[in-house]
Amino acid sequence: MKEVIEYIIQFLLYGNEQGAQQVGYTADESLWANYRVVVVPNGHMGKQIVLPTEADLELRIEKQGNTHIVRTDVIYNTFFYISRAEELLVGERDEHGRFLAKHSMLGQKNRLMIPLIDEYSRAMMKMLDIALPEPGFSHIYLTHDIDSIAQYRHLRGAIGGVLRGQMKQVLAARRDIHNDPAYTFSWLIAQDKKVEGAERVYFVKDTTGKGNDYPQYDLQGADFTELKRQLEDSGAQLGWHSSCYDLASSPHRLIASSPNSLQLHRSHYLSCSIEKMQQLVEMGVKDDFTMMFADQAGFRLQTTRAVRWINPMTWQLTELTLHPLTVMDCTLSHAHYMGLTEDEAYFECQRLLEKVHQNAGEVVLLWHNTIINNETYHKSLYPKVLELLRVES
Repeated sequence: MKEVIEYIIQFLLYGNEQGAQQVGYTADESLWANYRVVVVPNGHMGKQIVLPTEADLELRIEKQGNTHIVRTDVIYNTFFYISRAEELLVGERDEHGRFLAKHSMLGQKNRLMIPLIDEYSRAMMKMLDIALPEPGFSHIYLTHDIDSIAQYRHLRGAIGGVLRGQMKQVLAARRDIHNDPAYTFSWLIAQDKKVEGAERVYFVKDTTGKGNDYPQYDLQGADFTELKRQLEDSGAQLGWHSSCYDLASSPHRLIASSPNSLQLHRSHYLSCSIEKMQQLVEMGVKDDFTMMFADQAGFRLQTTRAVRWINPMTWQLTELTLHPLTVMDCTLSHAHYMGLTEDEAYFECQRLLEKVHQNAGEVVLLWHNTIINNETYHKSLYPKVLELLRVES
């Protein structure tokens, strides 16, 4: 438990080890004068998972002599959100087995747009006279989930196109994959290169291809080989887009094609249970990019910063780093999610990026290749969002 507490304190202080030595986590009043800041435990850390109330989350600070006494257990609250412990207490899930914003207390209270943990950090650092990090983006990840390489290059898609009277488009796509409406990778590569210093990651499916994982493209076939060549030539990285059901087997085909791809992970449909997270740890996955509510933009982990995952069932600090997903395209536009117009979606992205910038956090964007030419506003919106990154950077 000591390792977890020490990690959380350092995380709250943006890694400032010297400042962390001046923070006590104790209810023993005889020890309080030894520290500049004391966080008073609520008695749950390492023992029992309890859902914090709104009152439990609000900062309550007093001063005794030279010591600031924080009556809010910011250490337990930070653990609660970065570990996703709430999912152990709330049983509701959607049809894809996902814990959504509407199931979360903060989502129900419309409090997802303010990263609470980063607010705690600012208060703690001010009490310790530690300079806050300069506003900016500590890292920018432009990511794309390849749910399907092409629309008309597999049998079901081709038949559907013919039945819709799109014979010319189907034939053109069958002759050359670059003519397929879902093969928007050249456009995405060109857009992403406009953001200097950004890392670009394409998450590749390696699943059974059944149910919601359909279709599974051939990772040894000519189409994926051409795509892989194009992405690698552009300087992009490949990651693993795992099944939305389970991790029954490791991604053997993807590893054979791209040995380093297992290090970066995002679950299909953003469906990733705590049990699945532990499986990722055991498989040696180092970085996960799943953490966002599919139905609502906002800060699921209550921080804008990458953070190591703590398993709430074992209270153990793991080697898996969670990268909060800032915004996903279909969350903004899908009628069953936020259902925003393009102007509303742009404003939402602007608000999110301003919060990340203010807290020197990470930006992680997710735009699907298949949504660009899918009669949505995303081909117009995406360059505007990228321009926000360039202006703020």
